[in-house]
Amino acid sequence: MVQSVWDANTQTFHGGQEHSFLDNFVEDFSVTTNYLGTPQPALQAAKEAMHDIHHYPAANQEPAKSCLAEFLWPGQAMSHHGRLLLGNGASELIDLVVRICLKNHTGTEPPTWKGGPWNVQYQEYQRSANTNGFKVLPPMTVDRANMVCLVNPCNPTGDYMSIEPLKAWIKANVKTGGTVIVDESMQPWVSPDFRADSLISQHDFAKEMWDDEKVSVYVMHSWTKIWSCTGLRVGSVICPSDDHGQALRKIQVPWSVNGPALKFVEAVVKDEAYLKETWDNTTRLRAYLVDQLLGLNASWVIHGQACLSWVWVDMGSQEVADKAVALARAAGVPVRSGTPGYQCLSFVRVAVRLESQVDVLIAAWRSL
Repeated sequence: MVQSVWDANTQTFHGGQEHSFLDNFVEDFSVTTNYLGTPQPALQAAKEAMHDIHHYPAANQEPAKSCLAEFLWPGQAMSHHGRLLLGNGASELIDLVVRICLKNHTGTEPPTWKGGPWNVQYQEYQRSANTNGFKVLPPMTVDRANMVCLVNPCNPTGDYMSIEPLKAWIKANVKTGGTVIVDESMQPWVSPDFRADSLISQHDFAKEMWDDEKVSVYVMHSWTKIWSCTGLRVGSVICPSDDHGQALRKIQVPWSVNGPALKFVEAVVKDEAYLKETWDNTTRLRAYLVDQLLGLNASWVIHGQACLSWVWVDMGSQEVADKAVALARAAGVPVRSGTPGYQCLSFVRVAVRLESQVDVLIAAWRSL
């Protein structure tokens, strides 16, 4: 039933589709959203905006865009405002940047694309590259590519590159005149000081890459994970320059971000208490999840940074992983199989959740 919601010929498998098919649903462990759930003030703002759905949303995405800019660059928002664009989730913006890269390609051979140095990462980047005719290179190749896309922190593996190694990797892997997308959707979990170890603060680097190498560096965010609003579809991209932002706006369809989503963003970026609670508790809750998993089987290998909202678990065999996925679904606590999409046959991804919810999953896995 869950597989049938995806057209395997045109779409990439993703978690988060099983809850509506489960009569005994308890909690969704298959998506990497914030354990706190949707922030209530922002949810209320989106609900109130429903009363205005007989009007078009703001074509310039304001004041939501300015509010998000202030969140990204406190006290410096207006200096970088023109580089920021909101989209209908990150997926829309990923496709826009890939299309721009293809449009700017001048070679006679198809442009090349490769992902980050991880063995696997979020698949939408490669899907878009394939759809647009790029030649996909293996992630570990030393060859430079016309377009490189790195998810950092990496979903699902949990790998992470701090800012200086990240910049060095970019310089070593993209061709002159190429395009880079770094997806920092999970970066806000790193710490309250996440901006300091993020490309969002590396303005000089982005400018130098463009001025010296004509390399365009974009920073992508899906805001639906940290603020647990995947059904609303809210993403953003930071462009290398105002001119790059203008080029994306030119090919973006009008009103791609709806009114309730804009009102949600306007409110959620001001909810400092929500983020503080996230930073205060996620690492502790993740440690509890890890302890419980290893208590079931000490030979399982847990991957990922301690601050992140999920664990990537190698259960040692496809047989065990498949059984774990089936048992979790039967107990109303679906997890993300590593097989569809990622082809990591012995892996499952498990979201960080409250202890009481984790206990339901662990009880379902006792027989493993």
